[in-house]
Amino acid sequence: MDPESMYEIHTDDVDLDAPVLVHALSGFLDAGAARQIAVNHLLATHEHTTVATFDIDRFYDYRARRPRLVFDTDHYASIDYPELLLTEFRDTTNTGFLVLHGPEPDFGWRTFNAAVIGLVERYGVRRIIGMNAIPWPAPHTRPVGVTAHANDPSLVSGRPTFVGAIEVPGHLAGGLEIALGEAGHEAMGFAAHVPHYLTQVEFPRAALALLGEVSVAGDLDLDLAGLITASEESDREIDAQVATNPENVEAVHALEAQYDAIVRGAKSALPMADMGDGEPLPSGDEIAAQLEQFLRDMDDDKGRSE
Repeated sequence: MDPESMYEIHTDDVDLDAPVLVHALSGFLDAGAARQIAVNHLLATHEHTTVATFDIDRFYDYRARRPRLVFDTDHYASIDYPELLLTEFRDTTNTGFLVLHGPEPDFGWRTFNAAVIGLVERYGVRRIIGMNAIPWPAPHTRPVGVTAHANDPSLVSGRPTFVGAIEVPGHLAGGLEIALGEAGHEAMGFAAHVPHYLTQVEFPRAALALLGEVSVAGDLDLDLAGLITASEESDREIDAQVATNPENVEAVHALEAQYDAIVRGAKSALPMADMGDGEPLPSGDEIAAQLEQFLRDMDDDKGRSE
């Protein structure tokens, strides 16, 4: 399949003062809906224009992810077909940047990667940035942690690392970062750490953390005021719900102790802290093992549901 046949160009009149492309593909894990909240925020607050549209029928499995269909009284009224778009945005200083957003392809990953690389070269993109969100044993009362990764280690040097080598389900964003590196393009990404007890609800603070990282890595000035307000409101609602159950309060306090000990880097303090029942807090390796098992279980559940 010819990679260029996978999309239709709507305009080549693209002015990228900061030649950056951000990708946010749905389908793989998006804890707290952080990635989708981030994209929706950009669409709602920043001027944007569609640059290219991908031919969704070539790589989307409609039976696995059935689109929303409305039946009204005696007829089918509408169907929401998914779209995968390359969109040009303008930040608050009118600096242009690109965002690739929509569903992760079900088929033809390598061909899709080649198509994205072609678009990167067509528009002179110098840096590609991915957004993701993963479950993490952390409390919502502490700053959202972020794991940074890149195909050039110098792009993330000096940043904290949380896990070593672990196996995770394959996803296109990870494969794209590898393919971009093999093609000589600078690619990096950020995974926000969402409290594991909030993975199934919207957690705007994680989206705020992602867009904050994108702002710095892409040298962009993004309007985050609305997202800050949404995060503060969400935090208050979570606090109120947690407070209704003493067991939840105790669990959050234990996670706070774990978080604070890890941030301090005081390994000797870890055995002194406990989860409230005399059990020691997990080490970094144990956290990594928990995360790896969670992702494997998620992938197994997805396979059974399909």
